[in-house]
Amino acid sequence: MSANISKATQKQSRPARTIAILALVLIGFSIFAGLASATKVKLGLDLRGGTSVTLTPRGTAGGKVTSAAIDQAVSIIRQRVNSLGVAESEVSAQGSGTNRQIVISVPGDTGDRIVNLVGQTAELRFRQVLASGAGNAKSTSTGAAKSAASFPAGVTAALDSQFAALDCTNAKNRQGGNVDVPTSALVTCSRDGGTKYILAPAEVLGSQVSKAAAVLDQQGGSGWMVSLTFNGDGTKAFGAMTTRITGLAAPANQAAIVLDGLVVSSPRIIEAINSGSAQITGNFTQTDATDLSNVLKYGALPLAFDRGEVQQVSPTLGSDQLRAGLLAGGIGLGLVLLYSLLYYRGLGLVSVGSLAVAGGITYLSFLLLGKYIGFTLTLAGIAGAIVSIGITADSFIVYFERLRDEVREGRSLKTAVETGWQRARHTVLVADFVSLIASILLYFFAVGGVRGFAFTLGLTTFVDLFVVFFFTKPLVTLLARTSFYSRGGNLSGFSAKSLGVVTGKDVA
Repeated sequence: MSANISKATQKQSRPARTIAILALVLIGFSIFAGLASATKVKLGLDLRGGTSVTLTPRGTAGGKVTSAAIDQAVSIIRQRVNSLGVAESEVSAQGSGTNRQIVISVPGDTGDRIVNLVGQTAELRFRQVLASGAGNAKSTSTGAAKSAASFPAGVTAALDSQFAALDCTNAKNRQGGNVDVPTSALVTCSRDGGTKYILAPAEVLGSQVSKAAAVLDQQGGSGWMVSLTFNGDGTKAFGAMTTRITGLAAPANQAAIVLDGLVVSSPRIIEAINSGSAQITGNFTQTDATDLSNVLKYGALPLAFDRGEVQQVSPTLGSDQLRAGLLAGGIGLGLVLLYSLLYYRGLGLVSVGSLAVAGGITYLSFLLLGKYIGFTLTLAGIAGAIVSIGITADSFIVYFERLRDEVREGRSLKTAVETGWQRARHTVLVADFVSLIASILLYFFAVGGVRGFAFTLGLTTFVDLFVVFFFTKPLVTLLARTSFYSRGGNLSGFSAKSLGVVTGKDVA
């Protein structure tokens, strides 16, 4: 037995080095957070206010308003919002039947951008350009003569008249959502209003796009573009379209990329593209390209929407609840620390230090996650963090009690630190992994604030595991080497009285 204990002791890692490395990592992340200007935790809608907008669905030329279509729209909008990060936005359908409205609540000052993004119908079409001209209404028609033979192929007199009358400098003509029937020709504007077009019927549809991503335009300069990958049908259709128009005279050799009835880009096709890939260019910023790729990636909405009332949500009520939640969390944390110090005496200082380190790591995590994935802290998230205090305390108690049991059995404190850890480690891992699994399942199958609770609970549980292995255990090992703890002083937590050991003097 003693030989095995000796080997276990010899295999003990260097606790001082482990704690020093942990300290350097925390300092490094703190500096990184400062350099990245991540100095404040982002708060959710219920804590800092935000924007709430109501969308009223209406049928399009391709479909009617049905309960199933509304449910599908809610699902797509929720995916688009989630693609921007853990922003604690809420998307829900209110009402009954086909009279339901979709309510989107977005925290902070990004509300307008996200509301505009998620409400897009994303009707993507690829059409051949039949005619183009300056965007103002004074531009001439496509044909100088009145005979139909003088018009470009596919352009009728009615289309020519509509083209001549269209004024793209008028913002009302660039609202998007124009009547865009895939099987019919289309007269429309570019997004900036500088050009107007007559476009042939659509040959490739947005439903035939399988992937979309925002990437840097390596050939066009420092701008951004959206890279598209088509499915099998889309690859064939796009290949046939580009093969047919290659070599034609301008503008018939251009393929217009139309989103929600407006031309995003109209590049010239200089060769057939049969690879199943294409790019949308248009002097995009990174934000524009990312938003467009997210819209396309998660599919076209089955309905169009009329934007209803837009409200600014006040954070006043949330601030009161935040103070109450922090007060409750502070009281709970104080009671845990008080219990640890009264029951475990000097060993309780390990709990204090471990909780402080866990709190620091959690705070840094909130800062960096808010900066890079849009994480926002809500009341539900605060509840998850408060619950994690109990989980962290459980880990300490499991190890401390196992350690004290080893000392009661007559082992020295240095030996008990190792043997107690070997026996407590499995219990700590199982308990924390159960909590992690529960939080992961809750995150993926829940919506709204519950996902915030699950995310925070999972994050803090992972932090607990990290702290127990890289701070708590090494710190106890260091303390066990001091005479105050190894000799079982009255305030160490390892005295005979603290351990409940009956000595010979007590028996006499």
